[in-house]
Amino acid sequence: MSSESPTSAKKLNLERASNFMRQFRDPDSRELKKLSANQFMEVWSHYDGDGNGYIEGTELDGFLREFVSSANFTDISPDAVSDSMLEELKACFMEAYDDNQDGKIDIRELAQLLPMEENFLLLFRFDNPLESSVEFMKIWREYDTDGSGYIEADELKNFLRDLLKEAKKINDVSEDKLIEYTDTMLQVFDSNKDGRLQLSEMAKLLPVKENFLCRQVFKGATKLTKDDIERVFSLYDRDNNGSIENEELRGFLKDLLELVKKDYDAQDLLEFEETILQGVEYSSEGKISRKQLTMILLALAKHNQEEEVSTP
Repeated sequence: MSSESPTSAKKLNLERASNFMRQFRDPDSRELKKLSANQFMEVWSHYDGDGNGYIEGTELDGFLREFVSSANFTDISPDAVSDSMLEELKACFMEAYDDNQDGKIDIRELAQLLPMEENFLLLFRFDNPLESSVEFMKIWREYDTDGSGYIEADELKNFLRDLLKEAKKINDVSEDKLIEYTDTMLQVFDSNKDGRLQLSEMAKLLPVKENFLCRQVFKGATKLTKDDIERVFSLYDRDNNGSIENEELRGFLKDLLELVKKDYDAQDLLEFEETILQGVEYSSEGKISRKQLTMILLALAKHNQEEEVSTP
């Protein structure tokens, strides 16, 4: 009996219905083929069913079942992967690919798992994540050339070109490829689908090593010490001039804003800046001193402590 039977239409239907990953494997070796930017986007969109930027829960189970069963030469159903096998597989898989150990797979982690064309893969492989949001805000200012508060398609294309140039040290990516990459990155990271990247969307594309303000000490769990405050101050005072200002201040505020808001843009940051700074006897110079930072951090810890107490 040939592999086309019973009918090619039924086989096609089965592949679409039961195993999306099969089409990306070589029919002879069962190895995964190198994915183009558009194919990678297809895989991502297929498994991130709710479009929240993660493959998690039942989406992750579905992906793993299909990923494993698609490697078989015979077209077995993903259901052939037993629950106990799935749990074992998930544990190994997450240990290998869930870099930030949040129990779900984000786009960058999936990019490490799937073979992709080299240049496109480089856009996800940052050997050195940004040290802090201060660096992020500097990059943001550099590429938001029209100061609109958004990274539009042409600005994103310039950013990706520079990123590839830096990663490969040569300029060998064609304009067509760059346009394809820009379109794909927009499809992936532009969650509100307005054709441009706002601050919170760009932050997912260009991650910071850690939002320092997410640490337990700022959640009111333990008492904030002078050392804690000193460490935060030096994290944001990048030029060591004794005050937090300009991109340093915006980086700090971005991290603060991230604690209360998942989706935010440049306007939110501006309004947030006004609100926060009004509460700390803000001088018109646009700087934050150690004393003012201490007031903000103590207020943050107190607020988080109160929230924990009031949450049943």
